[in-house]
Amino acid sequence: MKIENRFLKYISFNTQSDYYSTTTPSTACQKELAEFLVEEMRILGLVNVHMSEYGVVYGTIPSNNDHQGDVIGFIAHMDTSPDASGENIHPQVIRDYDGKRITLHDDFILDPQEFTDLQKVIGHDLITTDGTTLLGADDKAGIAIIMSMAEYMFKHPEFKHNDIQIAFTPDEEVGRGTEHFDIETFHADYAYTIDGGDINEFYFENFNAYQVLVEITGKSIHPGSAKNKMINSLEVAQTFNQLLPIQQRPEFTEGYEGFHHLNHMQGTCEKTRLEYIVRNHDYLKLKNQINDFKRIQAYLNSLYGYELVDVTIHEQYLNMKDVLKDYPEIVEQVEIAMQDVGLHPTIVPIRGGTDGARLSYQGLPCPNLGTGGFYCHGPYEFVSITMMKKGVELLLRLIRNNVYEKQDIPF
Repeated sequence: MKIENRFLKYISFNTQSDYYSTTTPSTACQKELAEFLVEEMRILGLVNVHMSEYGVVYGTIPSNNDHQGDVIGFIAHMDTSPDASGENIHPQVIRDYDGKRITLHDDFILDPQEFTDLQKVIGHDLITTDGTTLLGADDKAGIAIIMSMAEYMFKHPEFKHNDIQIAFTPDEEVGRGTEHFDIETFHADYAYTIDGGDINEFYFENFNAYQVLVEITGKSIHPGSAKNKMINSLEVAQTFNQLLPIQQRPEFTEGYEGFHHLNHMQGTCEKTRLEYIVRNHDYLKLKNQINDFKRIQAYLNSLYGYELVDVTIHEQYLNMKDVLKDYPEIVEQVEIAMQDVGLHPTIVPIRGGTDGARLSYQGLPCPNLGTGGFYCHGPYEFVSITMMKKGVELLLRLIRNNVYEKQDIPF
């Protein structure tokens, strides 16, 4: 099957996850794709294929070289972001992109002057949205790359390899992708998440990440008799947000610069809840950002004379660089394989996180590789079919290099 057809099939499944769900996976629709993948993996000759009770899909491409080489794992996630609709996706396929503006829908236009990554994919075949939904390249492009790799290995038994482990996780977008990941069942020496952007980029460091919940309890009084009595929690919430450093909002940051992002706000005069994500590659700088929230809490509580503001802080994931620095060979072999297939390896810090960050701390070293997807989580998302094809080639080369190195076979 062509990789683009495989990808188009996967995005036909609506697999949005849900921040507020208490089930695992957070949405039942993710299991529909999981069941489809289980059947597809069995057809392609994988063994030990199953979906766990928590919606994680596992399978093994069995060794055909008497178990020489490392056991490498490849992981992608099935869910799409709750930030934009993933239902009834109507993709557009663009052949040999000419570098011009792409009209998606009404006023939704992919302009290479604004969306500058388009300048990297001139001459590529692309898939875009129609401007009404996200696309789902994050991370169904990763699934398509892994499954296309598996199909190649099924059709080419002369391609020698050790056991290759594959897993597809739910709920990565809501920070729960590895809560029930069974590393012992997966049984890999190390793994790579396939979940990123430009295929020339690879990632072994990511943000340290916290969630901060701010709850403000005001005093609701009829506005006709509110003077010197009412404390409007909505007004206090605006003050709280304005007291945080404006230049640390994500729209003013890039690269290694950290940020705090207000991603949900809901309330009434009586009670308001603010939800933030706080990110920084430097853990000490992150702690300073967290302390900003605590200082504002103390200031406002002192100003109003009661426990007006409550702040709750949750760790989400940490920078995998602190683990992967002890496994330099895992990173080095990516660089070698990229050069072997004609890519230009570029190490980029992830301004976010992956399942690999948590897995690395759980004992499975797990850098991240790109997929060719860009501008995810919204209607401007697109993927390069050309880069996806190169992603398959890269995975095969990683496997081949590992086996040849272990067998000391020149090539």
